[in-house]
Amino acid sequence: KTPEGGQIEWGYYEEKAPRLVHPRDILEKDQARLSPSQRDLEMEQIIEPLEKAMELTPILGELGYDEKRSFNGLLQVTTDGGPSIGESTAVRGLWYAESVWVKDGPGTGKVLADWMTDGITELDHHGIDIARYQPFQREADYIEARCYETAFKVYNPPVHDREPYTAARDGRRSPFWAREQALGAHFMEGGGWERAHGYESNAHLLDQYAERVPVRENEWDNRHFWRVSNAEQLKLSDDVGMINLSHFFIIDVAGPDAEALLEYASVAKVGGDTPVGKGIYTHFLDAKGGVRADLTILRLAADRYRIIDGGDTGHRDLIWLQRMVDDHGFDVRLTDQTEDFGCLGVWGPNARRVLKPLAAEPDALDADQFPFAHFREITLAGVTVLAFRISYVGEQGWELHFNYDDGLALWDALAEANVTPVGIETYANSRRLEKSLRLQNADLRTEYNLIEAGLTRPKVKPADFHGKSAYLEQRNQASQPAYLCTLGMVDNRDQRGVARYPLGHLPVVDPGNGEVLVDAKGRRSFTTSIAYGPTVGRNLMMAYLPADYCEAGRELAIEYFNESYPVRVESVGYQPIYDPDNERPRS
Repeated sequence: KTPEGGQIEWGYYEEKAPRLVHPRDILEKDQARLSPSQRDLEMEQIIEPLEKAMELTPILGELGYDEKRSFNGLLQVTTDGGPSIGESTAVRGLWYAESVWVKDGPGTGKVLADWMTDGITELDHHGIDIARYQPFQREADYIEARCYETAFKVYNPPVHDREPYTAARDGRRSPFWAREQALGAHFMEGGGWERAHGYESNAHLLDQYAERVPVRENEWDNRHFWRVSNAEQLKLSDDVGMINLSHFFIIDVAGPDAEALLEYASVAKVGGDTPVGKGIYTHFLDAKGGVRADLTILRLAADRYRIIDGGDTGHRDLIWLQRMVDDHGFDVRLTDQTEDFGCLGVWGPNARRVLKPLAAEPDALDADQFPFAHFREITLAGVTVLAFRISYVGEQGWELHFNYDDGLALWDALAEANVTPVGIETYANSRRLEKSLRLQNADLRTEYNLIEAGLTRPKVKPADFHGKSAYLEQRNQASQPAYLCTLGMVDNRDQRGVARYPLGHLPVVDPGNGEVLVDAKGRRSFTTSIAYGPTVGRNLMMAYLPADYCEAGRELAIEYFNESYPVRVESVGYQPIYDPDNERPRS
């Protein structure tokens, strides 16, 4: 107590060596002196921080340490630092709200109440949904390693947008991981998979494309980024490259009601006269028409389909579909095939020329024999592959899907044919932005609908689907409150004249008044994706803008590290900056 009769409370966070407590080791209420979440402290445990506290606040030395009032409070952490909220993936009707701090309690209660009663929430909940955890992320060793790193970072936060986890890595490797490692791959992680963002072996391309690949002088802009990846993109567009896509989440859907299930889940028509061998790009909506999934469905047979989904989004979609099966009584089997298959994307103006000599039936790859958005089984270098003619990088080529164990032979055959390995940076970021392609949980979220996202389909299919009534209502509106636009940076030099390459979710402001844009529904405008596009030679970004600001050529600004940078609206809705008529992938 102080001389005035009051008390001073002091505390600290154990940031050097956090001590993990397994939930099973938490005391029962009648066993705890204070509460199950509070443990007793020994003097030797706190002597170092106590001495520092006394240096900072000398009166603590006079008042002394009251052991009976001291406690070690437990702090819940998860493997990715976010709360774990939602319905159990194992037991229907059992709901969780874990790792929620006191300050977040009221908001969490509102989210949980809405979710339990209506099945939807006001804000997109993908980042807190307990269904985001894949089976390997529920293994004890993984949980302990990741939770330890999370606990360490709670008060030493990894504030960089591309900051990777270092614990529990190398759990999922593609069939050609050893080849990538030998090429000096710069690995990051996605969905548990080690994904190369670029290859040191391609450093020679920096000489070839030096004038088109800028050096990032600012350390923050350059952190966890490898300049060679931009050169790889340019090489792919000039010749041909292969991108490791083995992180795809693969769901096989089979059974008498396979068509009925996917017709009900999907906005696009996937059943009826949709032919076997056709791939359909589609979305799943929530009940209010928000976009909750963005994926491709392949029709393998009349009663069998394959879903190609994002590596870190697919498990939530699998659980969502399984609940739909249970609730509606569909006679169908859902099988996670993710670790049974691998995938390489082979793209570039010379993709067909390079693949033909490897093909058992070369002419089958001709454009008039192999329509765009179709797939078929072919043989390449003796390996059976399911070749899907599609492109997420805006170039001619195919996704090549194969049995996991056959992947190494295919990689070696392509490498022998001088196909350049290209990192996932091109696919996921730089070329994606040049093509104005959307990414689920970044550009596509449940707060926005398909019309706002620029993905309205030409027609509405007759069949019912989840969220259809809301979707029809949205389509019938004269205009939307906001639209997803692609913006280009007009001048990226900061006040010191250093060229900047922004990243993160940055506020979009009106340069006239300096205020962040807000649409009619109260949603603020922030960049949803951002990357430098080496082909077009400028920083590109996407953001939802209020309808009044959605005009090509409109001058706006973004804020980055307390500086304002001019940007221009390049396109409203889906309109590629690179190859706007999409002629190259259809060549």
